[in-house]
Amino acid sequence: MQQEDDLRGLARVMDFMRAISILFVSINIYWFCYPIIQKWGINIGVVDKILLNFQRSTGLFSNILYTKLFSVVFLALSCLGTKGVKNEKITWSKIYVFLSIGYILFFLNWWIWDVVLSSENRTILYILTMTVGYLSLLIAGLWISRLLKNNLLDDIFNTENESFVQETRLIENEYSVNLPTRFYYKKKWNDGWINIVNPFRASMILGTPGSGKSYAVVNNYIKQQIEKGFAVYIYDYKFPDLSEIAYNHLIKHLDGYKVNPKFYIINFDNPRESHRCNPINPAFMTDISDAYEASYTIMLNLNRSWITKQGDFFVESPIILLASIIWFLKIYQGGKYCTFPHAIEFLNKKYADTFTILTSYPELENYLSPFMDAWESNAQDQLQGQLASAKIPLSRMISPALFWVMTGDDFSLDINNPEEPKILVVGNNPDRQNIYSCALGLYNSRIVKLINKKHQLKSSVIIDELPTIYFRGLDNLIATARSNKVAVCLGFQDFSQLRRDYGDKESRVIENTVGNIFSGQVVGETAKTLSERFGKVLQKRQSMTINRNDKSTSISTQMDSLIPPSKISNLTQGMFVGAVSDNFNERIEQKIFHCEIVVDNEKVKQEAANYKKLPPITNFQDEDENDRMQETIQANYIRIKEDIQQIVLDELKRIKKDPKLKHLIKEKEC
Repeated sequence: MQQEDDLRGLARVMDFMRAISILFVSINIYWFCYPIIQKWGINIGVVDKILLNFQRSTGLFSNILYTKLFSVVFLALSCLGTKGVKNEKITWSKIYVFLSIGYILFFLNWWIWDVVLSSENRTILYILTMTVGYLSLLIAGLWISRLLKNNLLDDIFNTENESFVQETRLIENEYSVNLPTRFYYKKKWNDGWINIVNPFRASMILGTPGSGKSYAVVNNYIKQQIEKGFAVYIYDYKFPDLSEIAYNHLIKHLDGYKVNPKFYIINFDNPRESHRCNPINPAFMTDISDAYEASYTIMLNLNRSWITKQGDFFVESPIILLASIIWFLKIYQGGKYCTFPHAIEFLNKKYADTFTILTSYPELENYLSPFMDAWESNAQDQLQGQLASAKIPLSRMISPALFWVMTGDDFSLDINNPEEPKILVVGNNPDRQNIYSCALGLYNSRIVKLINKKHQLKSSVIIDELPTIYFRGLDNLIATARSNKVAVCLGFQDFSQLRRDYGDKESRVIENTVGNIFSGQVVGETAKTLSERFGKVLQKRQSMTINRNDKSTSISTQMDSLIPPSKISNLTQGMFVGAVSDNFNERIEQKIFHCEIVVDNEKVKQEAANYKKLPPITNFQDEDENDRMQETIQANYIRIKEDIQQIVLDELKRIKKDPKLKHLIKEKEC
């Protein structure tokens, strides 16, 4: 009832203002057409006196436009409160037409006084143009009022409701990564910052190909963490994209380190541009479980389907066999031959010789019991199946170039050693992904164990295109490495890709333990999962009912998604949504963001144009400057085969001479 009374009161006020507007039009006509109006017999003495007094005191009629302006002002005010039913045929183009007609006829009809007509005709024409012009302005005003009040399509994507205030402060510390942003809020674009003040709680960057995750986020992680003195490990799937950025940025920012770090590269494609490193260096293996971890990583990278079949007999058997060989090489002559290529060559020897040698070591007897049981019970089919599941995948790894890189010791994998900090990049090749991922996964697993220790230099592990490689122990690294100052940054396309290659259980642990998340355009279940993670806020909803004679509007509030899945599925390149973590002493109230990450494209292009190429590392030329790379690599490959052949011969002789081990030879001969 009260609302109806208020509406009636507002309507009376609007009618009063419109009446004043019409009054000013009438006064304008009466004053400036006074001689002809008198001739028509219209003469109101009281009105004449009032108008003359107004003129003397205010000069209201000194210019023909004054009364017209007052009339239009009151007309506009009266239209603001107009209650009208929306007509879908009302368009802005029609409104502009009526506004133009009204403006010309109402304000620009002074030209009538210069027309060669009789005074009476001029007056009639002036009154007619004023009337038509005023009515045109009135119609345009009413339509504008209805369109502004009743247009339901002004914000069809609910942009205003779903925009929110974001962090505008720059919060820096000795570990932080800070990204400048632009975000939309209250109908304008604002400058802001994404502050990753605690990168040790891990970061995850998602986005479909081309969404800008590497260009806008990963590259910034590499640059800023090198500037702040981190030891960095980078998995470069599309080598040398990230490697060149890291190399050139390190050259310019060596002052960020107390001890100058060394830059190392692992590149199986081109041995000239690769250092050599033994990922199963015996110095860093203290227990047979280390050999098992190495074997586990190798086999699961070669057979991704095994990730979901862990514990199966024909999955565990080849892992145990390879672990036994690695540990045998570790304890044989002080680990002189403990390399991955030597392990592959030893595995491919006759299984009778292999089992005889391995079982001669007490610490390996229990490990090999599944194979020995099959051998002693003449279960040849089972034994051949167990051996084949190890030999066939590993045979793909036999490559002289790969063997060359993995048998040297140019550096150790403890990249965050305070006395010898390192920047290590390992390059993959999409065309040889299945082969290289196995070896690189072995480097990864060893690095995880070596860097996750106390009293080491702050370090960063940056893995772009994570699903292309199986990173053994990644979930544990994220969960436990925070206190050891290890920052993990993972880039991949969406959660379904991660679940396919890492299995459901492990991928969910990774998803749920990461503290900082960035997402470009993603679709489907990933978009829904992220939307749920960002939560809901109170949003205003308006519903409108329009019938033939009236309209009714109702406004309500309800909890709805802060960033709905549809918004995440349609993000523009360079636009990201996400959330960050904070610290006890560095609180970030608004952790969620939906913004464009600002990148100075011209600066990036200029930097890239001045980048130095990665330097050649190994010189294969002899004294006569002849290129002997293939000969050197092939000679290394042959030496490995000869080493294993000699080990087998020496070990069999040792077993034959040892009375306690002679029974192994007899059993084999039987």
